Amino acid sequence: QVQLVESGGGLVQPGEPLRLSCAASGFTVDHYNIAWFRQAPGKEREGVACISAIGSTFSSNSTYYGPSVLGRFSISRDNVNNMVYLQMNSLKPEDTGVYFCAADGHVPYPWLILPNVYKHWGQGTQVTVSS
Repeated sequence: QVQLVESGGGLVQPGEPLRLSCAASGFTVDHYNIAWFRQAPGKEREGVACISAIGSTFSSNSTYYGPSVLGRFSISRDNVNNMVYLQMNSLKPEDTGVYFCAADGHVPYPWLILPNVYKHWGQGTQVTVSS
């Protein structure tokens, strides 16, 4: 059974960093496309970052980012511990939202980071950036 559990959310001040973790079970993270999404109140779910599966048809073990986080966020994968991380630097108030980890074995066009193509989701973790 595929399960994803996010952790690491919290309240931080603008400019501070935060690292989110996604613990995976029931599959190995290196063979799945893993993405982070976020959703702010009243807004649609937004693709933040993606790391493609090793051996993916489109791009093997590549990382992609949404335009609003490019250069500030970094996604990484720990194959030994079956974890995926999202390092968030220079946080802004507009980064506030619930952050979700998602996974799927086959994702078309992973660079688009589209939520509707991911089958497995975690429960989310709240990130609040405020002074």
